[in-house]
Amino acid sequence: MIIDVHGHYTTEPTPLREFRAAQLRGESPSVHSLAAAVSDDAIRESVDANQLRVLRDRGGDLMLFSPRASGMEHHVPDADVANAWAQASNDMVHRVSESFPAHFASVAQLPQTPDGNLEGVLAELRRTVSELGFVGANLNPDPSGTWTGLPLTDPTWFPIYELAEQLDVPLMVHVSTSCNPNFHTLGAHYLNADTSVFMQLLMSDLFSRFPGLRFVIPHGGGAVPYHWGRYRGLAMRNDWQDPSELLGNVFFDTAVYHQPGIDLLLKVVPPANLLFASEMLGAVRGADPETGVEWDDTLSYLRAAEMAEPEWDAITRANALRVYPRLATRIAEVAS
Repeated sequence: MIIDVHGHYTTEPTPLREFRAAQLRGESPSVHSLAAAVSDDAIRESVDANQLRVLRDRGGDLMLFSPRASGMEHHVPDADVANAWAQASNDMVHRVSESFPAHFASVAQLPQTPDGNLEGVLAELRRTVSELGFVGANLNPDPSGTWTGLPLTDPTWFPIYELAEQLDVPLMVHVSTSCNPNFHTLGAHYLNADTSVFMQLLMSDLFSRFPGLRFVIPHGGGAVPYHWGRYRGLAMRNDWQDPSELLGNVFFDTAVYHQPGIDLLLKVVPPANLLFASEMLGAVRGADPETGVEWDDTLSYLRAAEMAEPEWDAITRANALRVYPRLATRIAEVAS
């Protein structure tokens, strides 16, 4: 079994987009009415010729599936709006996973706001994991979209970590839309967040307080693998922990869109800390004209890399089951 830990519902039904547009106009559309407006056939059709087809064509079996990342829009300050939007988005993702249980497992959008909305975040994390069977959640380290908040190591985040430990679910670090035109959402903001969060963790003792907490940093960790020596040097200079000490709790996905990038990632990060991911259908679509390979066909890059069978199995299957233990339970239940 080949497991892709990073996919998004970027082909969501039109009524969901209309629901969001109504919210942003200041209306209060009904989550229940939205559910009734989208048929099960519409849910199936939205992924059958898209994410599911591509997953199968490339040789994958199962995808961890979450709402559109840029659509989370945590910069919108109203907590009630955020709560309803997260519920609506997560319910749609849940219906995908229920329609294709052998191929999709759900990961939650949390109703974060610039002020935190901690009560709403905790309630939605509990609901999606305990009631709907979600296997993880995305956590935005910058709900403001302008980097005006506190780092992920600040105590204001601790209640989320306590609940994540209790539920035994990992958190994927994933920002949403950039609200600063200096930082392109897909080309700068996402990768900046991955890099910045790793640095925040390096300077902290967060995992001594939360030893069971697990973060997945997407997009190959941003600049982290390329500058591993810088992090080691800074750690020695400032008497911080060595970056390797974070690897009991921090994992990286393989959503890197060229062969040299994948090769570097495999050389720097231990196989035990890498999880196969494509992020499709997401940031980059189409094929590299020089190779003919789809940009986000990261499985082809892994196949072309030099690795032994145990490393291949770890990166494409075993690590996902270890980092996402509720996924292992779900797979067993679906199989039975």
